[in-house]
Formats: sequence, structure tokens, C-alpha cells
Amino acid sequence: MTRLHERIPTVLPPEAVFDYVADFQSAAEWDPGVARARRIDGGPIGVGTRYELGVRMGRRVVPMTYRITVFERPTRVVLEGAGANVEAVDDIRFEPRAGGTVVDYSADIRLRGWMRLAQPFVGGALEKVGRAAAAGMTRTLSAKAKSSAEVAG
Repeated sequence: MTRLHERIPTVLPPEAVFDYVADFQSAAEWDPGVARARRIDGGPIGVGTRYELGVRMGRRVVPMTYRITVFERPTRVVLEGAGANVEAVDDIRFEPRAGGTVVDYSADIRLRGWMRLAQPFVGGALEKVGRAAAAGMTRTLSAKAKSSAEVAG
């Protein structure tokens, strides 16, 4: 298993960051490793809400289905994902701080089937993907904060 962990500060309030990130179809906007993301059910977002993502793995885009398993607005959301030969658990916490929020993002990625043999060798590549996702989230949340400030000002 590979564990990724990133902390992303933002000036946005916890509720706004939670609502944006917990709606996991936003992953295609901030994570360069996600080619596409869409919600595949209806109703309010909460435990059981499901998303279909196209995740970049090398030159391929692999489908994964994610489901919210913990939904504690505005402090924590956990999503469990599964695709061909890969499972992931994304545990995302939102910590209020003076002037904004810190997003504490952990992801456990486990390769299955014949791919599990490659797990010891792909950890570095997966960590690079995690850093790129954190950088993308930082950029996107900064742009949202700037847009909010312009609308308010």
C-alpha cells in the first residue's frame, strides 16, 4: 500500500472548501491525474454518493468508482474508490485556522491482482501524482478565493 499525505492551506472558510472538495466531481478541476469526473447518482451529497472518475495511469485513462463513506460537514469526508486492479481510500479533513482552512488530505492506494507485484516500485510515481494533485488544489482554491474576494469587493 502507498500512503499519500498533503496539507493545503487556503483563505477560504471550511464550509466552502468542504462543499467544493466533498463533491468529488470537482477532482477533474484540481487533480491533473483525473481526466474526467462525474456524479452517478442523485439527491443531496452525503454517505453513499457515488462518482465515476477517469484516472490517468501512464498513457491510459482507467475508470474508477468512488463512494462517500464518511460525511461530516464541514470537517471530514472519506471516499473509497475501486477500479481494475486498484483500490483507494481518500480521507480528507478540513481544519479551521485563523483566516481560512487547512485541507489535510490522505490517500491510501493499494494495487490488486497482478498489479500488486508492482506496488513497491510505483510508490515514488504515486507520490509525484499526490504532489501534483495538492499543487492543483492549491491553485484552484486560490483562484476561488480571488474570485470570491472580487465578487465581495
